[in-house]
Amino acid sequence: MTRTISILGATGSVGASTLDLVRRNRAGFHVVALTANSQASDLAALAREFNAEIAVVADESCLPQLREALAGSGIEAAGGPAALIEAASRGADITVAAIVGCAGLAPTMAAIEQGGTIALANKEALVSAGDVMTAAVARHGATLLPVDSEHNAIFQCLAGNDLAHVRWITLTASGGPFRDWSAERLVHATPAEAVKHPNWSMGAKISVDSATMMNKGLEFIEAFHLFPVGVERLRIIVHPQSIVHSMVEYRDGSTLAQLGPSDMRVPIASTLAWPARMDTPCTPLDLAAIGELTFRATDELRFPATRLAREAACAGGAAPAVLNAVNEIAVAAFLAGQIGFTRIVAYADDVLSRALPSPPTSLEEVIAVDREARILAREAMEPAH
Repeated sequence: MTRTISILGATGSVGASTLDLVRRNRAGFHVVALTANSQASDLAALAREFNAEIAVVADESCLPQLREALAGSGIEAAGGPAALIEAASRGADITVAAIVGCAGLAPTMAAIEQGGTIALANKEALVSAGDVMTAAVARHGATLLPVDSEHNAIFQCLAGNDLAHVRWITLTASGGPFRDWSAERLVHATPAEAVKHPNWSMGAKISVDSATMMNKGLEFIEAFHLFPVGVERLRIIVHPQSIVHSMVEYRDGSTLAQLGPSDMRVPIASTLAWPARMDTPCTPLDLAAIGELTFRATDELRFPATRLAREAACAGGAAPAVLNAVNEIAVAAFLAGQIGFTRIVAYADDVLSRALPSPPTSLEEVIAVDREARILAREAMEPAH
């Protein structure tokens, strides 16, 4: 059976991994829409390769280049935020939502409103707009499938089970490149050191989030919305090998874990084929060669980001959106050499301790909270410049 698919964020790492799987299973998918931010030539090449119906660049200034690259192909070209939303609204059977940042919120919501299946890789969707987005999923009868390896692992471990029987949901964390560093050494960590993740190949921002463990904190908030068992039944454990992607313990003492290689094509394949399975080119696990799997408790004195995220999830309202926005600003400042590594989470803690915006009840209000939080973040950092 051929299913229609749209990929929002086709030129990013998740988009590339998704298209690799589609490329290997041409008969299984018909590509409706492919989008990118500004990579017009790359997007056009992909649109031609997969014979997409429409290609969209978020940056409208890149539209002339996209049109020129698609000339004679019969593929529609469009640009700008409104075009992204229109493309997401075309009702594909499955929409991979992989646009980074708050730019992905409106297109993701537009896809949800079509009532189809959403393979969600946009972290901000649930961190900043969790209540708004999950309400929309319920209202429109959409299916939300998590792409993040940890949440996808939990989803697989929960299959066929009642949340009422869950004792613990445990998210595993690699601990990042600084997991063995002392607090004194962390103060002097450089951007070059922070982006060298030991297990995964990721972009600079998410690599820094892994180094501060904010990435795991944001995933905690996502899990809070995806799997509503309550904050008290969610926990994080450090697992340096990144083989066990997450675990679910049930009331009878049984613990189910999902294991797999550090390759995003595994969780993506899970969402593309759901509720069935599909082949991937990923190297099978060789547990004998791996030898041992180790686990350790998180250290929230050295890495307070997970504590902040848990507190934000408990507080609800605007707190998670503020945490996400301030973190983005602080990480950008760190990568630009403007603040030290440990100041990233310190600024987030500072802003969260202030009076926060009113709880958002719509996508527009979520975006307004995000905008206000970024202003607060920049104001908090002004003395550091």
